[in-house]
Amino acid sequence: MTADAAYGQEWRFRRMLEEARVGYVLAVPKSQQVPSFGRIDHVLAGAPDEAWERISCGAGSKGPRVYDWAAARLPAVAGFDGDDPAHHRWVLARRSLARPNEVAYYLAYAPADTTVTELVRVAGARWATEECFQAAKNECGLDQYEVRRYVGWYRHITLAMLAHTFLAAMAARALERGDEETLPPAPFPSQWQRSDGSWTLFVPHPGPQREQPVPSPGRTGVAGTRLSPATVTTNAERAPVE
Repeated sequence: MTADAAYGQEWRFRRMLEEARVGYVLAVPKSQQVPSFGRIDHVLAGAPDEAWERISCGAGSKGPRVYDWAAARLPAVAGFDGDDPAHHRWVLARRSLARPNEVAYYLAYAPADTTVTELVRVAGARWATEECFQAAKNECGLDQYEVRRYVGWYRHITLAMLAHTFLAAMAARALERGDEETLPPAPFPSQWQRSDGSWTLFVPHPGPQREQPVPSPGRTGVAGTRLSPATVTTNAERAPVE
């Protein structure tokens, strides 16, 4: 599980997840207290240079989101974790490459065999969730509600998320169809011809065209075929000569 600092700083929330054995990577403010060590920013400020690793936490709109990360495992909590804990607690710091003074902090709780790369991946998954909610607000009015009861709020949120899911599925299907589409075949043979190991351009010559009869309107508006001038007979020619 991952969440922002509004949830990460609440120790009751963290303890509830730990009791349920649910792993988490939660953002916390820099003033967050780490038991037995003090503020989390002071703890990670002492990290040696070799403790920082450059890791991507996921793909963004402009490519991979790469930061410098430092992580340290915390000692087990006596009386809660037991003698052989299956989960460990961590402190993490994320430092911007362009602005090294911008550092974000996290508390983590994960199975004992979890790597730092996996913790970083979970921390980066929060952006995808936030982008999803922001898109639902912009496209489906997720936050455009005025209700007084929980039932009304629940119905609005459910319908908005359902509409957002439908739009996301339609967009994905359109992308799949776009990948499957191919260019229509050329109406004429290609001008590019390969001969003796080289390419040559040829000018296509149109074939002979057959004359088509010229349609002309007949009786009751039905199209007929215009006869040649030699076979046309006028009323004057049909009249008897006196």
